[in-house]
Amino acid sequence: MRTFFLGGVGSRIPMSTSLPFGLPPSMGQEHAARRARRLEAYLGNVLAREVVVKVAASYESLEKDLLSGAVTAAWGPPFVCARTEAYGGRGLVRGIRDGSATYRSAIIALKARKLTLESEGLKAAWVDRDSTAGYLLPQALLRDRGMHGWKKFTEERFAGSYRAAVEDVLAGRADLTAVWASGEKSAPATALGELVGPRAGEFEVLAYSRESPNDGVVLSSKSDDPTAAALERAFLTMHEDAEGLGMLAEVFQAERFEPAPRGSYRALYDLVFAALPG
Repeated sequence: MRTFFLGGVGSRIPMSTSLPFGLPPSMGQEHAARRARRLEAYLGNVLAREVVVKVAASYESLEKDLLSGAVTAAWGPPFVCARTEAYGGRGLVRGIRDGSATYRSAIIALKARKLTLESEGLKAAWVDRDSTAGYLLPQALLRDRGMHGWKKFTEERFAGSYRAAVEDVLAGRADLTAVWASGEKSAPATALGELVGPRAGEFEVLAYSRESPNDGVVLSSKSDDPTAAALERAFLTMHEDAEGLGMLAEVFQAERFEPAPRGSYRALYDLVFAALPG
């Protein structure tokens, strides 16, 4: 049996298996795979333990991996964190972006189209049915305005990632989509810059949603206390050195992490239920 140290817990614990960690496909599979390899190396070094990072095929499969224990922990969108907490998991840390622990969704379209949410015959490209900024928050916003996405749009499609959804709009396959917007000004410039580079300036915001907690690292109910403690320390200290800051920028698009208040993600349920057909 191979022996590893779990960093930060102060004791030697024998480990016969690697630590499986999950990532969502929200930035696109190819980009996520590059992030996964870098995260494997970083966490493996910090924890002094073999780490295997798996990119989920969808938000639903990421959630299933957490609930089954196929991954010990994952970087998850808020609604995945909320459902994992509801089934006995725990939010460990959440990202801080532009000084904020919350964000909103921005529904966006091309400036040249001069569209509004009231325009007729709109086609929408969403990220995933479980994407908070890429579907659930926009649906709640539409319902608040007396609109219903399943009645409002002539077509709704799920692209699988933010990148693919934004590219659908650029290619004319859809009229609008939604991306995350963090910070006090709630501008989606950071998200769009990452997704489409210089073409970010071609978009305008049609509407902003209500706030949600930022994405976070969530633990499976099957994780053990020493592993949880080691992971928490690894993420909370990530901003303290140059390599960690690089990880924060490239993999998590965050400045640092803070502890996630217990049960904080479960409050999303009221919002999500408001967004669902009924």
